[in-house]
Amino acid sequence: MDFSGADRIDGEAVAATLRTDPSALSRREAASVVGVFLGDAVYSEPFCEWMPTWYELAVVPLARILERRLRRIAREVAAATGVTATAPRFPRPRDVLAGGESPLAGASGFRERFVLAAAVTHVEWFRHAATADGIDVPSGFLDRATRETVEYYAGSRRTLSPRVRRFQSLCFSDETWVRDVDAAYGLDSRLFGLWERLLGAERRRLEST
Repeated sequence: MDFSGADRIDGEAVAATLRTDPSALSRREAASVVGVFLGDAVYSEPFCEWMPTWYELAVVPLARILERRLRRIAREVAAATGVTATAPRFPRPRDVLAGGESPLAGASGFRERFVLAAAVTHVEWFRHAATADGIDVPSGFLDRATRETVEYYAGSRRTLSPRVRRFQSLCFSDETWVRDVDAAYGLDSRLFGLWERLLGAERRRLEST
């Protein structure tokens, strides 16, 4: 997206330092780490509110375990480096409208709701991570991306503007993150496999339109 400051954090170097001595992280690096951990910690529950009830009941208990672990790591890094950070608040269906209605009114089926949930929460996750990393996002872009995204995936907008479509296609490349986590922990998870397929399919669709 050519946002200024995107290269301020060397992810591989930060990961190596985090494994050996978190206290050696710079304040900017520590803010990035703590911010990302907190963002990931609170991501799943609001995401699940966009999904069918059966999915929410199945995933939320595991999400709460993950949240506790990520918050604990974030506290440890924050204590070791003297940084402070707050967790983002991800949008829930009750927080937004599309054409005067709930965005869920225009999304039928599991795939449609999953893609809608991912697209909407992508924007807020990036807003939080960009702030933590010191990335300079043009004023108003993420608000516009949220508005277009909700309207598009709820069915009240025909197309995304080119820049927002490019942004979302890059966000949907988190299929790679899902695949890498599944492989790193030897999970061979059917759920992770489903996430990867849905994310990847939507990324390719956005890239081709």
